Amino acid sequence: MNAAELNATEAARQIRNGHLSSEDLVRACLECIDHDEQTVQAWMHIDPEYAVQQARQADEFRQTGADLGPLHGVPVGVKDIFDTYDMPTECGTPLFAGRQPTDDAHAVAALREAGAIILGKTVSTELAVYFPGKTTNPNDPARTPGGSSSGSAAAVAANMVPLALGTQTNGSMIRPASFCGVYGFKPSFGAISRYGVLSLSRALDTVGVFARCVEDLALVTEPLIGFDERDPATRLRARPHLVAAAISEPPLAPNLAFIKSPVWEQADADTRGAFTELADFLGDHCDEVELPGLFNSAVGWHRTIMNADLAKSLGRLHEDGKDKLSAKLQEMIEEGQSCLALDYNRALDMIDVLYAGLEQVFDRYDAIITPATTGEAPLGLESTGDPIFCTLWTLMGLPAVSLPLLQGSNDMPIGVQLVGARNDDARLLRTARWLDQRVTDDI
Repeated sequence: MNAAELNATEAARQIRNGHLSSEDLVRACLECIDHDEQTVQAWMHIDPEYAVQQARQADEFRQTGADLGPLHGVPVGVKDIFDTYDMPTECGTPLFAGRQPTDDAHAVAALREAGAIILGKTVSTELAVYFPGKTTNPNDPARTPGGSSSGSAAAVAANMVPLALGTQTNGSMIRPASFCGVYGFKPSFGAISRYGVLSLSRALDTVGVFARCVEDLALVTEPLIGFDERDPATRLRARPHLVAAAISEPPLAPNLAFIKSPVWEQADADTRGAFTELADFLGDHCDEVELPGLFNSAVGWHRTIMNADLAKSLGRLHEDGKDKLSAKLQEMIEEGQSCLALDYNRALDMIDVLYAGLEQVFDRYDAIITPATTGEAPLGLESTGDPIFCTLWTLMGLPAVSLPLLQGSNDMPIGVQLVGARNDDARLLRTARWLDQRVTDDI
């Protein structure tokens, strides 16, 4: 097997045991990039010589016999909205062209502390919103990879890197994971500090990860989670043992709540049919559950919060460089500028009201199962697809995983989204691995 095809868990194990060098792994990834980047275009900044230099330093450190971090020598791609002291951070906009931070974002620093190699910066959509970047879908270059974490998802799917960082304010992790056919994890809101990351909405922004299996999601997420006084959304609590949970067998076979959600009719025929079959396959372990009518308003509340926060976060860019922003982003900012404070605060208040309506669901079920997207990645590169199947869960700050378990009529991946209770990320990953194994074993 080409080293670039190894998942992160196996790569880390082989590096730790001396069966694989970090330099060989990084060079294998760089070869994939050299071969496919002209088509996939996942990277905004990459310096092969610097990547190899980092890998050599990691190999030299391993030979000292010192303790190694869980990601020692493993390369990671970083979405180009995370500050990096040694690479530009341009956020998908000419307004930030050449921007060079002097410090790392908290998540990037945590990756380095865990021993990871920062391979390069992956393409983001314009300011991590809707207007697409240059990236194509590795499964079909005529289709979108999704967004806004487009480059991160595509790079993992194309074997350019085993792990990558992304963010989600609406559907920017789960959607591209589904479209590209990789594993994507959006942890609970506030689990990972957003310090040093482009801010869109302090009420919604969440750092997440892409990988090639559930165990890898746990491996890269565990060292990222923790309190950071620079991000008020984080909390002082014990760090969950995600890896141990992800690889453990559930004491009982999990029960899943199949929730179509109020936007079910926006799913295409392939998706509706596939999920009906999946629910039947799971049998007694899956019950269809209907949400109260109150949830029908969730998409509108999310839009109110997101657009108002965009107007606040990106207002100066709109004032100084409006002509360099896409028409769609201008429209969203201007809609947010007209938002009434009363409507904004009511929308914020409804987050906990909605979550209270799910407490009985999580008392009975281990996770919610629902589509990740409306269907396969759409043809064309002028949009990044519809995030509507992520909106409700992002609004409530729930952890979510996309598993590449289904396929549409055009042989493109369709993700299965599992959603867990707040701050119950470990159980969600354990349930995700159980479902992944159950479906793939049957195939």
